[in-house]
Amino acid sequence: MRELSDTIVAPITGAHPAPVAVVRLSGPDAWRVAAGVFRPWPGAPEPRKAVFGKVCGTDEGLALPFDEGRSYTGEQTVEISMHGSRASVNRLIEACLRAGARFAEPGEFTLRAFLNGRMDLTQAEGVRDTIAAKTDAQLRQAALHRSGALNREVSALRETIGGVLAAVEASADFSEEVGELDREAASARLSEARERLDKLIASANAGRLLREGIRVVIAGRPNAGKSSLLNTLVGMERAIVTDVPGTTRDYVEEQIERNGMLWVFVDTAGLRESADEVESIGVRRARELTSSADVVWYLYDASEGWDREDEQNCSGISAPLLRIANKSDIAPDPGERLSLCAISGEGIAELFAETARALELSLLDGELLVNARHAPLLERAKDALVSAVDALHAPVPDDLAAVGLYACLKALGEVTGEDAQADVLESVFRDFCIGK
Repeated sequence: MRELSDTIVAPITGAHPAPVAVVRLSGPDAWRVAAGVFRPWPGAPEPRKAVFGKVCGTDEGLALPFDEGRSYTGEQTVEISMHGSRASVNRLIEACLRAGARFAEPGEFTLRAFLNGRMDLTQAEGVRDTIAAKTDAQLRQAALHRSGALNREVSALRETIGGVLAAVEASADFSEEVGELDREAASARLSEARERLDKLIASANAGRLLREGIRVVIAGRPNAGKSSLLNTLVGMERAIVTDVPGTTRDYVEEQIERNGMLWVFVDTAGLRESADEVESIGVRRARELTSSADVVWYLYDASEGWDREDEQNCSGISAPLLRIANKSDIAPDPGERLSLCAISGEGIAELFAETARALELSLLDGELLVNARHAPLLERAKDALVSAVDALHAPVPDDLAAVGLYACLKALGEVTGEDAQADVLESVFRDFCIGK
């Protein structure tokens, strides 16, 4: 664990040079260090009131002091704004280090905010996700977590479970005073909590798709139009397109944003038996890639129709699969299957809509989604809850249900960080950038 009693410093703005840079000092000696690098420093700084002056005697800037308990980190803080040249920033950082500060580690400002009660662990993850966001949907989801939406949901669950636990323990310890436990009422409350847990757990896959992007593998026989479709999707000649079967021998991967979501498209070699060693490797890779796909778009030439080879190619694909008739401009509508023209783009909007339905992407529209760290903890909480309900339905003493309830509360506390171990905190905050 980092030494949290130090005063730390780091730039909190992006790469230099830039028009403006902001450097943050945070810790018990932040104002003292600032007084040594910024002139004139007021004798009694007024919190949250900017002061104009000289930075290290050369650059003009503004110093904005925050008092303890009312800053981002919850500590005494100063944020110094100035011109954003690399030399200016480095000069200020070095002066702060000489005055007794140390350079902040990645995520250390937010870690201190968490440890000082300014946010819980899910909100801290929301800060990290906000910085990493590439799409509008990612940004909206990060804002939900940053606002404490998951914290509120977990806190409500803990309150319900804690209430049942209190009733269980009271009936076990003071049965003469409070009477017997109403097991049916307790079980009903826990069943409601389980339903809420189930809903959160069910959002995990949608949360993964949102954060990592929807991985679409474009497969099919040679000359089905896979590379043409990729080029149309990305708006450039990314893959080589010819009339020669087997042109694509390795996979080509590209990302786009569409409807606020990140989509990762993988164009693959045409699926067929080949005596060419290089093409055979490409075909083998194509089959392997379908196993890691979120969805497979299987293209076939509408003018040739769907045949036994297409059926065989699709038989081993476990991911959700859409069968798509390409070259709709020269072939009749296949009826029950999707159709498009990869070159003109006709039918692509319908393809995206059908993919959204297949992956249940409606969950991404404003719903609270959990991440890969939350999901197993919520599963553990659910299992513990189930064991508590089973105990209430069995001919055993009331207090046996308390074992599962305590385990459930602990797992939920790990979600929000109340019961998180040091290694968990390190794993969360090591993914932050310096300055946050």
